[in-house]
Amino acid sequence: MITSSGVVPVKGGQTKVLSGDQIIDLHAATVEILEEIGIKVLHNDALEIMEGNGCIVDHDKKIVKVPEDVLMKFVEKAPSEIMLCGRDPKYDVRLDASDNVYVMGGAGALHVIDLEGNYRPSTLQDLRDLTRLEDTLENMDIAHFLVTPQDIPQDGFMMITFAEMLKNQTRNFYALVGGCREGLNYELEMASVAAGSVEEVKKRPFFVAGLCIISPLTQNSEFIEELFACGENNIPAYVESDALAGGTTPFTIAGTVVEINANVLSAIALAQMANPGAPCVYASSSGILDMGSLNLAGSAPESTLIHMAQAQMAHHYGLPYYGSNTPDSKMPDVQAGYERALHVLGCAMAGVNIIHVAIGNLEMMALANYEQCLIDNEILGAAFRMVRGVDCSREAIGVDAFREVGHSGQFLDCKHTIDFLRKERWEPGLTDRSSWDSWQSRTGGKDMRERAKVKVREILKTHNPVYIDEKKAEEIDKIASAAQKEMANLRKKNS
Repeated sequence: MITSSGVVPVKGGQTKVLSGDQIIDLHAATVEILEEIGIKVLHNDALEIMEGNGCIVDHDKKIVKVPEDVLMKFVEKAPSEIMLCGRDPKYDVRLDASDNVYVMGGAGALHVIDLEGNYRPSTLQDLRDLTRLEDTLENMDIAHFLVTPQDIPQDGFMMITFAEMLKNQTRNFYALVGGCREGLNYELEMASVAAGSVEEVKKRPFFVAGLCIISPLTQNSEFIEELFACGENNIPAYVESDALAGGTTPFTIAGTVVEINANVLSAIALAQMANPGAPCVYASSSGILDMGSLNLAGSAPESTLIHMAQAQMAHHYGLPYYGSNTPDSKMPDVQAGYERALHVLGCAMAGVNIIHVAIGNLEMMALANYEQCLIDNEILGAAFRMVRGVDCSREAIGVDAFREVGHSGQFLDCKHTIDFLRKERWEPGLTDRSSWDSWQSRTGGKDMRERAKVKVREILKTHNPVYIDEKKAEEIDKIASAAQKEMANLRKKNS
């Protein structure tokens, strides 16, 4: 729920899939891996920093072994509370290692199914339209570029997506940096146009950098450059290990959880060695490999269990957790509905702090769908009502209402019913609960997807906010264009 003083989270954490003893066992296995097998670190400065802080470094093989006392000393330096600022303070998210739950929008699809039903490459206009659409969703707390436009240069594309997210909404948003310090510098420059100065951005950073670690057990130079740059500039980082159970980690849930844990904790420790107090979020978009298709089965029950367990591991270390996946279905159909519902309900009940890619994606993030955005918002609302549970206060039980109504009466117009009408009941936006005849007469027999399509068209026609004035928007676009070209040149130079 969004208020003038920030986003009010859903209170999750009702379900724990790991016992205390299992958490200890998984921690012990993590330590065994880090002490005896180590992490490959492909960055010379990082090797020196880690060696200087008590790690055992093989410079030839670039393998770092991290003793448990060193690991925990530096993990404990990471902030347990992080403010993810909105450009508008009503979207401020107070992130911590409790079971509070927030929602992030969908991510980076290369294709869309448009409102005409066409499957095609995503475009810059899709990004603008989908961002406007998501801007109206009450269950989305943090934004993400839902598509990666295919009609713009792909080298340095993240500079363009950053500019579009900056111009078209005011929530905190996820940003890709591009594997180098220069990328973050350009993003700070663009953000400063909106905020007034780079220093103001650093005081209230309204974007978070997504940094991805390679599984198994590898931190490459691009990841580390991004990690250091974020720490130096007080930009929060999602320190993300995207493991594939059966592919880049053992096939078991427990083995995958341990690999993610080793990757993320060692990276957060490095971040603290380089920049003590650097804001880091323990993150993962992992899942299990489908052995029939050899694709990631992002919404498989095993993938959901990975995130439920990973949230407990992150909280064990006093760190907030971001994670989740998207439906594997290719259409907004029954499969997409049950996959989304079971996955987000499991994540929320486990206390996943940021349910990532929760809106608009299909085909394991490869595809975006306009109608799915509204359907997912509906599913989230229903799931969160279930997570909220049962109010058993005396006021809610309503003994006095029984006195008022008496025997053989009805409660429809009872004061107690009126008082609790909005408190107790979740109000759907798309769900139809009418009779067959009423449904036919009101909607012409439209199913949920068709009803969502009508609503999407209405939103795109009427919701045209201006969050950045024209002069500033032109300046941001100018910086983004130059940044994209420079990032492309850097990539060619380094390839």
